[in-house]
Amino acid sequence: MDIAQLQGYAYFALVVFMVVILYSYIYHLYSSEKKGIKDFEKYGNIALNDEIDDAPVEEISKDEKNK
Repeated sequence: MDIAQLQGYAYFALVVFMVVILYSYIYHLYSSEKKGIKDFEKYGNIALNDEIDDAPVEEISKDEKNK
């Protein structure tokens, strides 16, 4: 086995690993949104609504401020 073949196997393994990570992250986003833990859709317009007088994306409670 020469170095080129070893690099090919390593590249393929890296690509498969990155695809698994990507799909697990997408699954995490959709499942947490479905469970109601966090709504990621409302963060979609955060760059468009960035004026100082715009409403915040989510309110921070006093308990979360103290943490």
